Amino acid sequence: MVAMHIIDALQRGAILIVADPRKTMLAGLAHIHLQHRCGTDVVLLNSIMNVIINEGLVNIDFVKMRTERFDEFEKVIREYTPQMAEAITGVPEEEIRRAARIYASENRTMLFYGMGITQHTTGVDNVHACANLVMLTAHVGHTATGLNPLRGHNNVQGACDMGALPDFLTGYQPVSDPDIRQRFERVWAVRLNPVPGLTLTEMISASLTKRIRAMYIMGENPVLSDPHTDHTIRSLKALDFLVVQDIFMTETTQLADVVLPGVSFAEKDGTFTNTERRVQKIRRAAIEPVGEALPDWQIISELSTRMGYSMNYRGTYEIMEEIALLTPIYRGIRHHRLEHNFGIQWPCPDTSHPGTAYLHRKRFSKGMGTFIPTPYIPPAEVPDSEFPFVLTTGRNYFQFHIGTMSRKTITLEREDPECFVEVNPEDARSLGIRNREKIRVITRRGSIDVIAKVTDRIIPGTIYIPFHFHEAPANRLTNPALDEIARIPEFKVCAARIERL
Repeated sequence: MVAMHIIDALQRGAILIVADPRKTMLAGLAHIHLQHRCGTDVVLLNSIMNVIINEGLVNIDFVKMRTERFDEFEKVIREYTPQMAEAITGVPEEEIRRAARIYASENRTMLFYGMGITQHTTGVDNVHACANLVMLTAHVGHTATGLNPLRGHNNVQGACDMGALPDFLTGYQPVSDPDIRQRFERVWAVRLNPVPGLTLTEMISASLTKRIRAMYIMGENPVLSDPHTDHTIRSLKALDFLVVQDIFMTETTQLADVVLPGVSFAEKDGTFTNTERRVQKIRRAAIEPVGEALPDWQIISELSTRMGYSMNYRGTYEIMEEIALLTPIYRGIRHHRLEHNFGIQWPCPDTSHPGTAYLHRKRFSKGMGTFIPTPYIPPAEVPDSEFPFVLTTGRNYFQFHIGTMSRKTITLEREDPECFVEVNPEDARSLGIRNREKIRVITRRGSIDVIAKVTDRIIPGTIYIPFHFHEAPANRLTNPALDEIARIPEFKVCAARIERL
């Protein structure tokens, strides 16, 4: 959906710069494609900022009035010359200079990023570097600008907003804050644990040590979507009790003691929140729930009631009222306000407020924007003589995530029916690999057999596998090493080798 808007903007004369280790379809439309090596994002971003500083393209007024710690940040950036960046990233220094000049000189520029930025052991550093870049050029705080993270799933934004995170209650209110906890405790009439919980990857590992003995998985298929698949399966099998709630049977439901049938978006009422913070109402529009399937909120309410905490909502509108009561950024959002429009963007502090189209207009939510120096740290696993290739994973255009829904659609399956590994022609020649030949990809975690696609979409020394296909699960290979802060696995880089069968 976002790419469609980008293409529309291109047709109206916008300039597009894409930084991606692969020649994607969008990269093929770009005015500049910065095809950097996997795991070198910080170096590329820092070198772009080096050019902006050295060529006097910094927005001095914005930096002075709205940011802090610039001097400390500048000292680090001075080290990342375009020449140094070319040696590490593989991107020609002149392309880096061109991209920097365009980005800094245009009146309004938007920076979008997806999981190619976040799914690294240095994912937080990558995001900090992106934030540094938008502050350095003042491309933030007005329309058609800003730092725009693209979510990987429908309603991931809404799930995070509603506290589906280990350290926050709704609206990013820290569970460790006693005043915030007290507000929730008064409304819910319970005592809340002040200790933050575990992240997804931490929970999987904790199952093996029996720190976690039961698990309730909802709308997720970690057997395919988590790194190091064999480790994930062992962990789930080690549980005393596993419940999975989903709309289809999956590889994870096969391990469950109980499967609870949920319903799709077209069979329930409620709201979704998209990546631009827009809260939109969904309606039971297509069919009534089939068989014993129920909307997720009803399953959770019934389960809670049977476990001793009564949840007797008469409808999703009552849940929305409770959300507004306890969540400042949602305070003015109600179902009746969402009935006849395209949604309301939070923060929305009261029922007369129209919503907030863009953030940081006059100030950042924390006050001053802080420049955070981001020195380059290599990936956790780099190529060596035994595993000489870099393996990266991602998505294809005709499949979605681990294929639970899209692979049940005949049209999409016809377009993209099987897994493959992209291999550069130079590497294919040196190994004697032919196009469409089945080969074996091996990492320190395991191996899969997969069709070779010989293509210049990928640079020499790098191979790419989509992770949609259970017949050749790419995440059997990926590295479970985590970012120290966000605890996100390094899906995008690991060392691999390929062998002919």
